[in-house]
Amino acid sequence: MDNCDGRGKSSWPELVGVKGEVAARVIKKENPLVVEVRILHENSYVIPYLKCNRVWVLVDDKGIVKEIPRLG
Repeated sequence: MDNCDGRGKSSWPELVGVKGEVAARVIKKENPLVVEVRILHENSYVIPYLKCNRVWVLVDDKGIVKEIPRLG
């Protein structure tokens, strides 16, 4: 996301396949500017507006991260 440049780490491809709760802790640790990490089911509707201090962690029915978490 170009509009979130300069705000620390912005994506976490290495977290695909891990538990959502673990991913949320890693994201908060690696980028202290992130104040909102939401764990949502991969089929959930998300609000389509950019927020550079938010990360959505999309998980499957077993709580496993299915998509790369990104700022926005």
